[in-house]
Amino acid sequence: MFEQLLAKCQILVASQPETRKKRRFRFKNPLLSLDATVIDLCATMFDWAKFRLTKGAVKLHLLLDHDGYLPSFAVITEGKKHEVRVARQMQFAPGAILVFDRGYTDYEWFMSLTEQGVYFVTRLKENADYGVVEKREVPQRRGVLRDEVVFFYKLAQASKEAFFRRIEFYDEEHDRVLVFLTNHLELAAATVAAIYKERWQIELFFRALKQSLRVKTFVGTSANALKTQLWTALIAMLVVKYLQLRSTFGWSLSNLVALLRQQLFVYRDLWAWIDDPFQPPPIPERSPEQ
Repeated sequence: MFEQLLAKCQILVASQPETRKKRRFRFKNPLLSLDATVIDLCATMFDWAKFRLTKGAVKLHLLLDHDGYLPSFAVITEGKKHEVRVARQMQFAPGAILVFDRGYTDYEWFMSLTEQGVYFVTRLKENADYGVVEKREVPQRRGVLRDEVVFFYKLAQASKEAFFRRIEFYDEEHDRVLVFLTNHLELAAATVAAIYKERWQIELFFRALKQSLRVKTFVGTSANALKTQLWTALIAMLVVKYLQLRSTFGWSLSNLVALLRQQLFVYRDLWAWIDDPFQPPPIPERSPEQ
């Protein structure tokens, strides 16, 4: 059901020329965010969901397609399973640009992505052990402080040759210096910084999933029951996304979910309502049979 709804949403996104105009970046590569969120559970009731000694949890590992901001792939695991272990088992289309945070740092996985033709953008850990191969010219624009081609000693010691870009960027809004790492050697340094900023969209998706669809209380305590409820929430999110894409009204996701709840027991045409939500429902000619 999830796969079928995703395909319908992707067709709808591709058929809308205005969605192409809204794209923030000039490159045509698919942009994907990878992240995981922890869903806390009671350790005594969900004893199979191992996380900490006194706390249970599951992790929802999600891949967000920025073309329409659609959840395109999900895995549900125990809370203690590390994100990188799940990421290593995923397959990505060559040419895609993958953005993730420092929790996914794994130099051998970075090299594997490069060999597959998959680009990535992440932040470099402060204790990273690297050597500088080339110092690139920094553009005369605010923000970019340094642009270097680097290698990691850990890979070099294993006789593996791989080069990456290390970019220092000054974040004026929060008055801090951010250090990015990517295997894309041709993108502008400022574009790399903007790609990482776009990763915030997956955080917004997780927030919407937890707040709008209330995946905090569960109807069952078995692994199967919990996974069914999480997949149902993801399917519901795709249904709402489909309505949002079909509508000519400028819905936000939270408003659409809230107002849909109010309309569930009203006799009216859904497609007319999502385009013009503030019109009263038509008065029926006769009372419908209950």
